[in-house]
Parts: sequence; structure tokens; C-alpha cells
Amino acid sequence: IEEGIAAERSAISWLRDRADHIIDTSRLLTKDLRAAIAEIYAEDKSFQNLYITVMSFGFKYGLPEDADLVFDVRFLPNPFYVEELKHKTGLCREVRDYVLSSGEGELFEQKIEDMMDFLIPRYIAEGKNQLVIAMGCTGGKHRSVTFAELLYAHLKTKSGYGLKIEHRDLKRA
Repeated sequence: IEEGIAAERSAISWLRDRADHIIDTSRLLTKDLRAAIAEIYAEDKSFQNLYITVMSFGFKYGLPEDADLVFDVRFLPNPFYVEELKHKTGLCREVRDYVLSSGEGELFEQKIEDMMDFLIPRYIAEGKNQLVIAMGCTGGKHRSVTFAELLYAHLKTKSGYGLKIEHRDLKRA
């Protein structure tokens, strides 16, 4: 191993000679390396490199493989069983209003927003650079879409990170 390391150092010595900065990573955690690089190169020292995806999905199609946080909203009233809402989605105001109408929906929205406001700065401080927050209901069309949209709207009011929304199962039959 020592011979291999010596050979590698020799092969890239030209790069070391041209470097403006050298960071010894032998005892650094990923978050510490990120901080060292940001200290050298980031003009805006308040920059927070986190990209958040808010996703809706249907449990009947399986859990999203890349989800970091999964929330199950199947405890809320299901618009699928209301004839005039059945063929609409959580993108429609009528569906959103129905999902929130029980009172538990609004309370859950408040609790999720509070939790994300607590967690996201801590993920950033720990050096996490991407976060997938998944909201699931049975089919991925009504309740999960509603809550993904609500959380996305809340996170848009924050700053310092990238953000996208994805409705994985919205167009499934």
C-alpha cells in the first residue's frame, strides 16, 4: 500500500506543484472538507449547498428508493371515495380543501413545516447536499400531492438552497 501511495504522489506531483491551495483530507469528515472548500472558494460565506426534492408518491407503487424522509398521509380523509373528487388530483383546490377540512390536515401541515424548519438547518450544518422528502398516500394522486405542494410552497419562502417538486405517480392509471 505504501508503495502505491508513493507512486500516486509521484504521478500527480505536477498537480501539487501548480496548486494554489492544498487541503490535508486524511482526518477530515465530509462536512469538514466541504467547509474547507467553501472557506477558500465561496464568495458568499452564508451559502448553503443543499438541494431539496419534495416528492409525492403512492404506496401501492412502492417506496421511492432515494427518499431520505417519508411521511404517510393515509390517515387523512381520502378524496378517492368522493365521486366529484375521485378523478381530480391534489393539484386541484377542491381536493386540497377536502384533505385539509378535517382539521387534522391543517395541524399536520403545521407540524411538517415546523419539523422541516428544525431539520433542514441541521442537515446543512452536517454537510448534507441533497434531501428527498417524500409524501405518500395510497395511489399518489390526492393526499400526497396536496401535502407535497403545501410543503414545497412553504420551503419556497426560505432561502439558501435549491428546491424542486416531483409527483412520481400522479399520471399512473
